Order: sequence, then C-alpha cells, then structure tokens
Amino acid sequence: QVQLVESGGGLVQAGGSLRLSCAVSGRTFSNYELGWFRQAPGKEREFVAFVRSGGIRYYTDSVKGRFTISRDNAENTVNLQMNSLKPEDTALYYCAARQGYTTSYDVPARYPYWGQGTQVTVSS
Repeated sequence: QVQLVESGGGLVQAGGSLRLSCAVSGRTFSNYELGWFRQAPGKEREFVAFVRSGGIRYYTDSVKGRFTISRDNAENTVNLQMNSLKPEDTALYYCAARQGYTTSYDVPARYPYWGQGTQVTVSS
C-alpha cells in the first residue's frame, strides 16, 4: 500500500514563500508519476503541478514562474516550492501518486494514491 504524507503548509503574507514536501512510501518510488493539487473551500480540487518519473514537469498556468515541483528519488519525496504567493493560492494542498504513463495528469481521478492534505493560507 502506498502512503503519502504532506508537510510544510502554513500562514504566509502575500509575496512570501512556502515549501511543501510529500513523503511517499513504496519500493518503486522512481516509477511513480507525482502531482500536486489544491482545493479551496466551496471549489473543486484543481491541478497545480506534475512531474513524470523521467523528470518532465507541467504546471497550471496560474502558477507558472512562481511554483516549482521537484522530486528526490533517493529520499522518496516530492516537493513544491511556492514563491510570490497570492491570496488566491489559499487552499488545502494535496500530493498524489500514480503508476504508468498518462496524458491526463491534471485529472484527480487518474491518481489512486493521495495524502491527507496540508493547509496553505496567504493573507493580503
């Protein structure tokens, strides 16, 4: 069973930075494709960033240039560095994992494994 545990959320002023980390259990971490999603109150869960097993990365338009996803195959972690944060980035952030190639990396239903979420709050 794959388990994911996020950390690093918190309260930050607009323009500030946070770094989220997600520890992933499992013996085949290097084969996982990994994503970050977020969900604000009253809204659907939305795609934020994704990294393939080979390292190719994708981002939703609203975070391009501000957020960076990275993976550490030695530590079994996936990280999300968030800079220039805005109040609209406030949400519960989730990491997710899947095995096998997909072009639908931005679809939550494509991921069988999820963390419990970590709250990010950006004040204006």
